[in-house]
Amino acid sequence: LASAMAAPCYLGWDFSTQQLKVVAVDEQLRVIYEDNVHFDKDLPEFKTQGGVYIHGDRLTVTSPVLMWVKALDMILEKMKSSGFNFSQVRALSGAGQQHGSVYWKKGSIQNLKSASSKQPLHQSLKDCFSVSNSPIWMDSSTTSQCSALEKAVGGAQQLATITGSRAYERFTGNQIAKIYSQNPEAYTQTERISLVSSFAASLFLGAYAPIDYSDGSGMNLLNIWEKVWSASCLDACAPGLEEKLGCPVPSHSVLGPLSPYYSQRYGFSPECKIVAFTGDNPASLAGMRLQEGDIAISLGTSDTLFLWIQEPTPALEGHILCNPVDSRMYMALLCFKNGSLMREKIRDDCASGSWDEFSKALSSTVAGNNGNLGFYFDVMEITPEAVGIHRFNRDNQKVVSDFPKEVEIRALIEGQFMAKRIHAEKLGYKVSK
Repeated sequence: LASAMAAPCYLGWDFSTQQLKVVAVDEQLRVIYEDNVHFDKDLPEFKTQGGVYIHGDRLTVTSPVLMWVKALDMILEKMKSSGFNFSQVRALSGAGQQHGSVYWKKGSIQNLKSASSKQPLHQSLKDCFSVSNSPIWMDSSTTSQCSALEKAVGGAQQLATITGSRAYERFTGNQIAKIYSQNPEAYTQTERISLVSSFAASLFLGAYAPIDYSDGSGMNLLNIWEKVWSASCLDACAPGLEEKLGCPVPSHSVLGPLSPYYSQRYGFSPECKIVAFTGDNPASLAGMRLQEGDIAISLGTSDTLFLWIQEPTPALEGHILCNPVDSRMYMALLCFKNGSLMREKIRDDCASGSWDEFSKALSSTVAGNNGNLGFYFDVMEITPEAVGIHRFNRDNQKVVSDFPKEVEIRALIEGQFMAKRIHAEKLGYKVSK
């Protein structure tokens, strides 16, 4: 009776680079439980650093796929011993670090379906992966595959027009192409390729979960207009790829009930539903409850912009992804590498290292900075590809030396936000009047 009375709750999972996190919310979205497993600290046997292996070439970056499965076992055991009531969970969903890929060996579907609840999941799945270390988003070893893909479809802009982005080293299609060319045997042995998100959903489903439209648009493989795999992109990456990917689905699809493994081992309700998992960036757009015309800015080491867009115009910079909340809409993602470190540098140079002084200087100058403008790129920028400090005065003359301190501070902040607006508008964002 107690479990029937228990208030319904919902689980959200996050398979990120350094840890696995879980959060339970009630029907009012209040957090009632949270926990995490930190890969380096809690699973030292995998010997990862920051959750990853950086290979000798400094370009190849992977994570052991069994570490992710073991982390799930570990966190569920932690929840169980804390007395968490699994029977009240009505549905679960989650997010995964984008672009990473998992390679299921032929026949693995059986192990997934019939895993014995008497043992942890990682023991049932230990021989299920044809590639034991998954390439992840930090990998930049696929430059030649990127060039080949762009060339195959008629250039970088054409690839962006089809898939929402030009070719990027971390994007999954290029990673698959590398595995196919360097390890054709492993590729042939593979019956299904998952993204980290759909892999995580598969663990709960006890079957191969489909890739969702939103995370699928970070692969350089999905036609974002038709929501189907692009034949020309697939052919350029590897043969027979379509059947290894399965059919993509809307990001809010209910995939089915939880695998019996979890009700037998942990006491979940057999009725608990699984909603498609998606990438961490689309999940942020959904989690922040953005709506049409909204823009979210994350000011970090890199500054990231999320935009809700109706009529996208894919460009050589930035990314257009299918919108996870509304499949007819789109989201744009822009990344600026010279974010907080650049702001801190100017704070140290012009405001004695004090944010208070920085803010005072900012408010002592007028909006528009009397026509003085600056673009500050300490390291090679992503959007646009430029480096160095570029100052202009009100007569549009390039000023090489420096501005007065308070002018410099406003030039930095206004320049950063103007760049964000200009590039957002290029991707189809309309600033509402």
